[in-house]
Amino acid sequence: MSHPPFPSWPDTAPDLIAVATGRKPADMLIRGGKWVNVHTREVLDGYDIAIIHGRIACVMQDATHSTGPDTEIIEAAGRYMIPGLCDGHMHIESGMLTPAEFARAVIPHGTTSMFTDPHEIANVLGLEGVRMMHDEALMQPVNIFTQMPSCAPSAPGMETTGYEITPEDVEEAMQWPGIIGLGEMMNFPGVSNADPKMLAEIAATQNAGKTVGGHYASPDLGPAFAGYVAGGPADDHEGTCEADAIARMRQGMRSMIRLGSAWYDVESQITAITEKGLDPRNMILCTDDCHSGTLVNDGHMNRVLRHAIDCGCDPLVALQMATINTATHFGLEREIGSLTPGRRADVILTADLSALPIETVIARGRIVAKDGECLVDCPHFDWPAHARQTVRMGRGLTSEDFVIEAPRGANAVSANVIGVVENQAPTQALKFELPVTEGRVQATGEVAQIALVERHQATGGVTNAFVSGFGYEGQMAMASTVAHDSHHMIVVGTDRAHMAMAANRLQEVGGGIVLFKDGQELALVELPIAGLMSDRPATEVAAKAEQMMQAMRDCGCTLNNAYMQHSLLALVVIPELRISDLGLVDVRTFEFIPVIETHT
Repeated sequence: MSHPPFPSWPDTAPDLIAVATGRKPADMLIRGGKWVNVHTREVLDGYDIAIIHGRIACVMQDATHSTGPDTEIIEAAGRYMIPGLCDGHMHIESGMLTPAEFARAVIPHGTTSMFTDPHEIANVLGLEGVRMMHDEALMQPVNIFTQMPSCAPSAPGMETTGYEITPEDVEEAMQWPGIIGLGEMMNFPGVSNADPKMLAEIAATQNAGKTVGGHYASPDLGPAFAGYVAGGPADDHEGTCEADAIARMRQGMRSMIRLGSAWYDVESQITAITEKGLDPRNMILCTDDCHSGTLVNDGHMNRVLRHAIDCGCDPLVALQMATINTATHFGLEREIGSLTPGRRADVILTADLSALPIETVIARGRIVAKDGECLVDCPHFDWPAHARQTVRMGRGLTSEDFVIEAPRGANAVSANVIGVVENQAPTQALKFELPVTEGRVQATGEVAQIALVERHQATGGVTNAFVSGFGYEGQMAMASTVAHDSHHMIVVGTDRAHMAMAANRLQEVGGGIVLFKDGQELALVELPIAGLMSDRPATEVAAKAEQMMQAMRDCGCTLNNAYMQHSLLALVVIPELRISDLGLVDVRTFEFIPVIETHT
């Protein structure tokens, strides 16, 4: 599917010049605002912005010479005029929404540019899935740039995906109109060890003159990190402390600091700017993962920007981190990220630079939102039937599929247990003594059972282990086909029969999230597209997601955004312990370890 490209600066230059010089009337004039200039970090009062063909022609103290009888006049009335906000790294699928519905959700929050990595769908539908996301992205009234996923599987040999991404796929995608670069290079050991496949993907991206995204999820800042940087990734969002941010910026990378639904990594890293006084040009704000509830109730990049300011960052510096820094990083400084001539006319009107009420949003020279309401159509791609039929388990499951056998004669065992850490992506590698009843290891107290159910190739495979930290009580189970990054099915529960119920229900509805307690279904979020997304409106999906969160609380879970923690338990590139369809993975060593270590 092809879409007419947004008119280029060279194509519109004659009319931009004509409007700037007063020889032709503008399509729109924003009059009498405070111009927030992110190039010079100034606020300049009493300026006008003249716009034609969706681009800025001029920014002047008086641009009335550029108006005519048909020019649309927007009265800024002394409000701040700031650039539309850019999200430097994010996954649309984490919102459980399609690109169209994600755009509809975030436009009222002032997000006008997104740099998205659809590696979730790549694991399920391969290059075709990426193409479908790319095509729907190009249909939207805001700028959605797509990064070609780099790692499917994220850790070769550690998991099995529905499809594998190859260097040839990357090379092909680099020719597509909406591809801005390579998605996060999660296989950091592969890069540090000069894996030919990873280096070929990076080379294809660099040869196309595009940006290589990074993902270095290790605290080791020694030779392994040096090797990773030398391999070519240009940014990283996996830092969790000030030293991480500083190390990346010193090595010429952009440090992307994230505030997602469950990742709170801004406060601990922005001190590199606010306290150490480092140059902020190489720091970028992003969300990484935001679910629909966060988007509907709390915001998107406006939420991140406010948080950075609350953490002590100068509002103008924080704004640079969400606009021009991002644009520059991706080679788009002449296209987006500032309110200057030739750039796309992506403008927010706000009364306060710190509280940041998003009053009017203009994208590509059109009013797209006002006072929290989206005013434009966000067109949908026609998703084919096979994209909606991706949960293939091969059979129905029973409680016997979730049994963990104890060694013969054991009364108790020492088990390796995944430990969930609130508000962070990393987990802990824990050990618990667990009881044995009739030859079967039992979940007990703070330890629940976890299983990964294969759902791409209909193998009927189930991998079982244990997890701690959710605090579940009573007989319950929760299942999700959102299972970063391989996106099989994660089932967590205190009762094996309930685990089977939950898994079978998701096979029945074609994917999503479901929770059963005491034999009853308490909540269901249907995600029929690739088992990852709904094409229903964000408000509807958010309401169902909130019902899911409440159901988790009703089962005793008090973790903040516990669903995000659930969905990441199979992410075999972030330490310390994860589950895959092949077994229990120690991500510190990238080795499989037994669930049961010793017994008595």
